[in-house]
Parts: sequence; structure tokens; C-alpha cells
Amino acid sequence: MNSLVEENYLKAIFLLSNSEGEVSVNELSKHLDIKMPTVTSMVKKLSEKQLVNYQKYKPVKLTIKGKGEAAQIIRKHRLTEMFLVEVMGFGWEEVHDIAEQIEHVNSPLFFSKMDEILEYPNYDPHGSPIPDSDGNIPGKQYRQLSQYKAGDTVTFMAVAKSSDAFLKYLNSKELSLETKLTILEVEPFDGTMKVSYENRPSETLSKVVCDKLLVI
Repeated sequence: MNSLVEENYLKAIFLLSNSEGEVSVNELSKHLDIKMPTVTSMVKKLSEKQLVNYQKYKPVKLTIKGKGEAAQIIRKHRLTEMFLVEVMGFGWEEVHDIAEQIEHVNSPLFFSKMDEILEYPNYDPHGSPIPDSDGNIPGKQYRQLSQYKAGDTVTFMAVAKSSDAFLKYLNSKELSLETKLTILEVEPFDGTMKVSYENRPSETLSKVVCDKLLVI
């Protein structure tokens, strides 16, 4: 059984990994806000437990075992977020910190029951995929809103790298998942967009915001 700290490392490595499945120790250190020597020490420990592949001065990569365990932690986190929103009535901006605590509960039956109550969702309240009980992750190819042009109509499906502050911002704009947006204008200089949706005939969104909205 892994410690809470080890589970946090596994989850971070999983989420930060590039297309090759690798992440540098430096990037991991910055993400976790933990000094490099401490991160290196923990990575070595995870390597000894055969959860990651690690060589000095080279990126870290999860083993098959490590990837499976990381996916389960993420599954518990995202299921919990969905339960808090759908069953308990929390806002999508309120659930991350609570789920961070509950994801470490070691009870497969508990999360299996949660999954059943929710009728087996594939995505969490922020549109992120929920790994299944075997650690498999459903995949959908989303693009950033900023990649589209004037005249396009898209559907808002997920939030990239969401923070509570950003989700509150989206609430203030009445922007929720599955909202259809029509792009009215794109400012060539800085990528600012004017969009329309539902009862908002014209809303201005910065390039920073458009980069974080994932759409199809």
C-alpha cells in the first residue's frame, strides 16, 4: 500500500507526462512546489517499488504498475468530484479540495458504489475523463477554442487546467459544459474572441480563457 505522499507523486507524474509518457524531475518539482532533492529522493523510492522508471538526469516514466495505480487515484478523485456535484449539489468550483482528501480512501467497494449511484459516468464535472475500474481512460479529441475562427460554432466540453478562480469566472459568464458557442470575431493582434451563446448575444473572451476552453 502506498502512502498519501506517494499517491500524490504518482498522480502528478501521470497528469504531467508528455506524449512519450515522461516528465522531468524539475517539472515535477515545480508542479508540486517541492525542492528538487526531496523530489529526487521520492522518485528513487517509487523506482525501488517498481512504480516508475528513473535514471539520473533523465525524465521519469511510470511503469505499467505505476500507471495503473495512478489511474486508480485519478478515478477516485474524479468520481468523487462528480458525486459531490451531481448528488450533493456542490458547485464545480467547490469540489477539488474535498476530492483531494477522499481520493486516498482505500475502499474499492466505496468507489464502486459511488460509480453505481452516478450510473457509471465517463467524465467528471469539468469534462475530464474518468478512468474505469481497470484504469482505462475514455478518449475524446478536444481542441482549444482559440484554435477556431470567426463563423465557427462549437460545443464547450471540458476545462483545461482549471482553478477554482477560473471556474468562478466561467460561472460569472454563465458558461457551463455542453454550451454551444458561435465565434463572432477574432482579434488578430491578441486572439481575443467575441462569442455568442444562449442568452449572451456578445461576450468577449481573452486568449487566456480561450486556451482553457476545450471544445468540439
